Amino acid sequence: MALKLGDTAPEFTADTTHGELSFHEYIEGSWAILFSHPNDYTPVCTTELGAVGKFLPEFEKRGVKVIALSCNDVESHKGWIADIESYTPGAKVSYPIVADPTRELAVKFGMLDPDEIDGKGIPLTARAVYIFGPDKKLKLSILYPATTGRNFHEVLRVIDSLQLTANYSVATPVNWNQGDKCMVVPSLSNEAAKEKFPKGFETVEVPSGKSYIRLTPQPNVK
Repeated sequence: MALKLGDTAPEFTADTTHGELSFHEYIEGSWAILFSHPNDYTPVCTTELGAVGKFLPEFEKRGVKVIALSCNDVESHKGWIADIESYTPGAKVSYPIVADPTRELAVKFGMLDPDEIDGKGIPLTARAVYIFGPDKKLKLSILYPATTGRNFHEVLRVIDSLQLTANYSVATPVNWNQGDKCMVVPSLSNEAAKEKFPKGFETVEVPSGKSYIRLTPQPNVK
């Protein structure tokens, strides 16, 4: 079964390009992203792992640990890294890539793509993005088919939103980016909002007359 929001990350120990790794131990106390790939030496996956390598300083700035998974063995992963770094100049694949040749972890996390089959007739791993909080609980999941590459600008954007909304009584509206106005959550009264947001908030008038759209400057930006 696929993971649901709020589920605790399944624990596993597996071989990786950084040696044997315990997932819970690796992500202990940090935000973390596990992202999966259908196969080594494939074009879309090569672009994605290169992009993550180039974005790694941005993930580190946000206190986010990164770990990849592909359904091949470690030696295959290590050979593939040279291609990845060559294709994306400036990228360093310094994060671990998990080996999952039996698809055991892909099944455990619910990330198989039934429409993409390898030469042995076995489903390939889909392009899953799982973001876990410091409590090891699933905060966000995005599942792409094997044929569609991910947008890691969007992954960074949602991390910014998740980290912001975990600490303040706000939500982020459509197309929100770091520094944009946020929305006061409906559960917070106007009186409580005045105390919580010293920069104030504005209420948007709508035809219904209901005062549920309240905008406030991003609270953790000076």
